[in-house]
Amino acid sequence: MYSRCISVRKDDSLTRSSTVFHMDILNSSPNDKGGNNSFVRNTSNHRDNQHLASPHLQVDAPLKMVETAFLASTASLLWFINIYFPLGLLKIFFPIPIALVYLRWNSRAAWMSALTSGLLLLVLMGPTRSMLFVMPYAFMGVLLGATWHRRVPWIISISLATLLGAIGVFFRLWLLSLLSGEDLWIYLINQVTKVLEWLFVNLGILSTPNPFLIQIGAICLILLNNFIYLFVVHIAAWLLLDRLGNPIPRPPKWVQVLMDYE
Repeated sequence: MYSRCISVRKDDSLTRSSTVFHMDILNSSPNDKGGNNSFVRNTSNHRDNQHLASPHLQVDAPLKMVETAFLASTASLLWFINIYFPLGLLKIFFPIPIALVYLRWNSRAAWMSALTSGLLLLVLMGPTRSMLFVMPYAFMGVLLGATWHRRVPWIISISLATLLGAIGVFFRLWLLSLLSGEDLWIYLINQVTKVLEWLFVNLGILSTPNPFLIQIGAICLILLNNFIYLFVVHIAAWLLLDRLGNPIPRPPKWVQVLMDYE
């Protein structure tokens, strides 16, 4: 009797035993006197491997569920505390718990964590503030977890999350304008206009900024604000998740030198 060895993953014992089991059946000849014994032996090995693998799956399933629920509640609690006690520093950690779920388990667990945190805030604070957390911070946690899991360089992960954060700002302005009955975009434009007028006066430019330049300046200000925020989030995650055993990709060399981090 001849069995062909097939290479599979080291930890996939069920796949390996099942493959060898079927190959033994196909390659055993009817005239082989030891064929029946081999069939019984392979059947026994296959059942033993199933019993050995099932406890591992039974342990991982509740652990995955508990960690997902715990980290989702952590993200919700950070948002909840920041609403009533706006410390500013807590905002850095909004997407990190959901990103940690992605790093420890997989994308499905991260999406479940984002959904759970949104539902928890829906019960505690109502639909409006729940949506303001889910978009963009819960989605940002999934995005950052995906990029960190794939070891994407910082410049790419920060840029993608910056775009998502900018979309979140426009979503916030639209939702709050809809609920308040006022156009909050005009308020933002007025603030940018004052900044540009101050710059024009200090630069000696004897003209007023045109509306198109003001619109571009507002969008650039939103992107710059989100870029700085995501850079700080990456630094916090780099320092924190390294100590939790789930490191993210290494920052550029100048950041490591600046932070004096080995």
